[in-house]
Amino acid sequence: MLRPGLIFGLMASMTLAGCAYGDADTAPAPVRDKEAKILAKELKGKVAEAPRNCITNSRNVSAIRISDDTLLYRESGRTVYMNKLRATCPGLTRGDDIMVVETYSGQLCRGDIIRLVDRVSGIQGPVCSLGEFVPYKKAK
Repeated sequence: MLRPGLIFGLMASMTLAGCAYGDADTAPAPVRDKEAKILAKELKGKVAEAPRNCITNSRNVSAIRISDDTLLYRESGRTVYMNKLRATCPGLTRGDDIMVVETYSGQLCRGDIIRLVDRVSGIQGPVCSLGEFVPYKKAK
């Protein structure tokens, strides 16, 4: 179970970890209160495992936008994958843009491209790249 101090530490480590994936000039995206609560809820009672380069891309996998550089992919009630994008993706957390993922292997993989497209005008926004997938599973 995550304690309040642990949640703050986790958010701080996410911020620091984001520096490793982004460009030197790109600051990690801040996690707002709303997204921090979602993150805490999704990771509650789960522990991180070794990162993976790819995960299954199926209808059972849903994306949750946490910050402009962090996505969660919920595979089931038992497994959630955290993905730190390789750089900040401005506007990702707005949520009103359509997120189009270009995959090359039928899976979601590190290096796959995310394109944000305006839902009304169809104008393409930022193009971003996925990072590693860190699985979080229920503690045994």
